[in-house]
Amino acid sequence: MVLIPAYNESATLGAIVEQVRALSDHPVAVIDDCSTDSTAAVARAAGAIVLPLSLQLGAWGAIQTGLRFALREGCRMAVTLDADGQHEPEYMQDLLKPILADEADVVIGAYPERASPARRLAWRYFRVLTGFGLEDITSGFRAYNHAAMSILASPEASLLDYQDVGVLLILRRRGLRILEVPVPMRPRTQGISRIFNSWWKVSGYMAQTSLLCVARVGRGRRPSPTGRR
Repeated sequence: MVLIPAYNESATLGAIVEQVRALSDHPVAVIDDCSTDSTAAVARAAGAIVLPLSLQLGAWGAIQTGLRFALREGCRMAVTLDADGQHEPEYMQDLLKPILADEADVVIGAYPERASPARRLAWRYFRVLTGFGLEDITSGFRAYNHAAMSILASPEASLLDYQDVGVLLILRRRGLRILEVPVPMRPRTQGISRIFNSWWKVSGYMAQTSLLCVARVGRGRRPSPTGRR
């Protein structure tokens, strides 16, 4: 199942859903995080299943809702991509290949070149704290197998506010294999990042994620193979 968390993304969402449906016969679920525009209507018109949230949960809460729905529907794999048009659906198969070949449990579509100098500095900081050898630890373009979906749908993962470092720490603690695959990415043409749109939010993100890292979540076990193709 293809999962797309969305908040006020009516300008770009319809084309993304249509492109995904044209490329594959996988069901597409849009998790509408209490949008105030026509996001839900646009998604339905494009042929997506719409999961409307009654309470705004943020990007990670929306993805977790989608993962639980996908598991309930009997799906064995899930791909997540953003609704802002930055991720290119034609590369979904590149993310799924290592999972289908049993080379990875989680695959990240990586495009570190998109990052500003400040974001690159933040990634380097988190790589030092976590020990991850990943280039793009905040990418929302990911593929998960059934084991990863089950772990991330659990109440343990509900404690997270963001979909990046904390998620990877939980997966590593459970011994899952994480792999990066280089993908291109388009620049955002509409809207703004929900995290990196103010220094206040960036400060909160850095503080919360640092606390997760310092608490050594995911430590104590031999790290699973992580790398970049």
